[in-house]
Amino acid sequence: MIKAKSLYHLILYSIIFIVILISFFTFIIIENAFDDFQEKIEIIKTDYASKQKYKIKNEIENVINFIDFYDKKYKDVKSQKEIQKDILEAIENMRDKNKKDNYLFIYNYSGMAIYNPASKELVGKNLLNYTDKTGKKLVKELINVSKDNSGGYVEYLWINHKEKREVKKISYALSYEPWKWTVGTGVYLSDLDKIVEQKQLEYDEKISNYTLQILSLTIMLVLYSIFIYKNATILIVNDVKAIGKYFKDSQNNDNPINQNKIIFGEFKVIANYAYDAMHSMKGKNNMLSDLNTHLETTVTKQTKQLTQLVEKQKKFIKNSVHEINTPLSIIQTNLDLYKMNNPTNKYIRNIESGAKTIQYIFDDLSFMIKKDRVNYEKEILNFSEYLKDRLDFFDDICTSNSLFFVTNIQDPIFINFNKTLLQRILDNNISNAIKYSFKDSPIYIKLLKDDLGITFEVKTISKKIENTEKIFNDFYRENDARGGFGLGLRIVKEICDKNKVIINLDSTNENITS
Repeated sequence: MIKAKSLYHLILYSIIFIVILISFFTFIIIENAFDDFQEKIEIIKTDYASKQKYKIKNEIENVINFIDFYDKKYKDVKSQKEIQKDILEAIENMRDKNKKDNYLFIYNYSGMAIYNPASKELVGKNLLNYTDKTGKKLVKELINVSKDNSGGYVEYLWINHKEKREVKKISYALSYEPWKWTVGTGVYLSDLDKIVEQKQLEYDEKISNYTLQILSLTIMLVLYSIFIYKNATILIVNDVKAIGKYFKDSQNNDNPINQNKIIFGEFKVIANYAYDAMHSMKGKNNMLSDLNTHLETTVTKQTKQLTQLVEKQKKFIKNSVHEINTPLSIIQTNLDLYKMNNPTNKYIRNIESGAKTIQYIFDDLSFMIKKDRVNYEKEILNFSEYLKDRLDFFDDICTSNSLFFVTNIQDPIFINFNKTLLQRILDNNISNAIKYSFKDSPIYIKLLKDDLGITFEVKTISKKIENTEKIFNDFYRENDARGGFGLGLRIVKEICDKNKVIINLDSTNENITS
């Protein structure tokens, strides 16, 4: 966007814009005129060619009819040779000898010239393989098209005796089959070039007139723009100066602007708005200054309180995780000791399932606290064995929820990954599968490797996920009744994004696959 810095620039830009606009319209007008000219030329060419084709075709058809009539009338009276001689004499007598380029020609099917008044030296010669400058065997083509029931046209180069040069010619030929004759005549297309040349002169004159008219209009518009600039800008500048002086004086007083010094009504309206705005701005400026002082104090106080609250929250979570670890370790240790001397029953299994549930939640919270402070180094892991270990860990939880695993694990599959991060991915996917699967349904676990990479898949029979786009957000849970903090899938998404792992989630009314 062009920005005018002064009225002078505005007028200058306006003149440039007018010139460009007029040039654009001039181009359109000339382009349309040229297209119109080309269209007319094509019509003239088509019309001319059609008329000439009809004319020569009609002429040859009349000649063939005459030959046929004469031949049938005298074939029992005269010999064929005498009849042919009479026909050629008749054609010669009927020819307009003032028009040297308007004549008939006759060849037999062997290509020998029988009649050609314009080039008598060719009569008696075999021209079957005669070619023009383009390499076209025109006599051979004329003979071939003449054998068709309706004859045919051939376009080629031939000497124009009037112009004494080879020009384009179009001929029509039709055969008289009883004598094996090809009879034809043609017209030169140089006359069409003259018509086109005349139209070109008319077009050039038309374009010259258009250009002269547009140039005159451009000069008039430019002169008018200069006139407006000279007469109007002085008055506008005076009004602008008066308003500018008011703004300068308003710093020291609240007097309204003297509108007698302003000429244009639009500037008077601006002056009134300026007075109201300046008066209002002074009052609001004082109010804003007081409000800003109060706001700075409030923001400083609230920021300090918020910082303290965040620190307390972090400390609370850290202490909670630490406090959970000790009793959780005691529960797991005592369960292991109890199981050594006593048979496992459903109550022990439920306690162990609950302890393991607390364990992977504890691991998630611990990971969230340490993830920004710990550098998780990668190592070569046996993915297949590690997945089996985690499924063994979740087996009691799965059983206590009346579920069972169905696995398809290719062995061995190795992966370059951090063990802690891999555990978070596996644990959260498996725990979510247990948490949301329908009772007595299988949980399908798949681990395969192909040319495209490693695929880890968990498939459950459960309720459809309605908001698949929100499922990876912090603290988002579609079913609050199932427990959890809504952190698991957010942790999975963050780990996968950082390690360039692709996540695909497919949820239907029948199953969920991730």
